[in-house]
Amino acid sequence: MTEERRVLESFINRYHAVKDLQADILEAFDILKACFDSGGKLLVCGNGGSAADSEHIVGELMKSFKLQRKLGTDEKALFGEEKILAEGLQNALPAIALTAHSALVTAIANDNSADLIFAQQVWAYAKNSSDVLLAISTSGNSENVLNAVKTAKALGRKSIAITGADGGKIGEIATVTLRIPESETYLTQELMLPLYHCLCAMLEIHYFS
Repeated sequence: MTEERRVLESFINRYHAVKDLQADILEAFDILKACFDSGGKLLVCGNGGSAADSEHIVGELMKSFKLQRKLGTDEKALFGEEKILAEGLQNALPAIALTAHSALVTAIANDNSADLIFAQQVWAYAKNSSDVLLAISTSGNSENVLNAVKTAKALGRKSIAITGADGGKIGEIATVTLRIPESETYLTQELMLPLYHCLCAMLEIHYFS
């Protein structure tokens, strides 16, 4: 059994409610690996608590999560005499939280439509054919998140959705949907965090162990 699979097995053992998601988690993991292997980046979006989750995910991918990610010898050599800087930096998996740009988000909402705050960014950022969108919506029907998924699809980009049990409209068009088996928002959110931590840990082990 690979270390990545051990992380997934541990997650399933601790959270029995999501045992039926195992195949979908592996599919999402494969999509993310293909993204990063090809020099792509991950775009993440959601509203409210899901906006906080979006930024949390980016934080786990862009710096050390559980493992050290020191630069390699060749990478450090790029810095010449700036050894302290090179020692302080960590390797990362490129990810952008589409929720984090407050001036841009409010400008789009004010000048165009609040339903376009994520779609506009997907349209602008997802230029690499390997880029992937991670869309978080407990209902699966958040209009601005749905529009982001529609935009990714129009661009030919893959999308991963994390939703509640129903999956909603987003679940119908995302490449893979991780449906948390809960219908109440806060109960869904309680399982979302360990779910995306599992994916982040699997990716970190794959790339940095």
